Formats: sequence, C-alpha cells, structure tokens
Amino acid sequence: MSRIEVRQPSEEELRDLGVYHWPIWEKGESRFPWTYDEQEVCYLLQGRVTVEPEEGEPVTFGAGDLVTFPQGMNCTWDIHEAVRKHYRLGED
Repeated sequence: MSRIEVRQPSEEELRDLGVYHWPIWEKGESRFPWTYDEQEVCYLLQGRVTVEPEEGEPVTFGAGDLVTFPQGMNCTWDIHEAVRKHYRLGED
C-alpha cells in the first residue's frame, strides 16, 4: 500500500491545482478511525493532526501542508488542534 505524502507547496502550485476551489472540511480536536475509499488530497489551512496508518509509521502534519492519502488506507486520525482543510477526492 502507498504511503501518506506530505509536502509544502508553493502558492503557484496551489493555484495550478485549483486548491482554493475545493470544498472545505472542519473538525475540532478528536480521535477517530477512518478508511479512504478513494485517494484524497487535502491542503490544511489550520490545525495539527497525526494520522496513524494500520500499516506504517504515524505522520504528523499541519497548516500549510499538502497531504495525499492513498486509496484503501485504514488509519486513525488524532486531531491535536482544530482542522480546517480544502480537499479533493479521487484522482485527477
């Protein structure tokens, strides 16, 4: 299974991807299981999260990070600081 990819994109890349037109999702501090039925790419506007995949090492990311989650991944989200993110499901 693929790994979680985290990187700091440039403003130009964010515009090229159309990130600011993607829907927004928000959630307060919490911990919950999640399964990715399809690939998700998200850009965190605020917050800090650790995602713990069933297979692999935990990954921590926060505001300013562009994160790609592979389809089929089972994990636990641990939101340390309330999250606000743009997201896109599926592959383009």
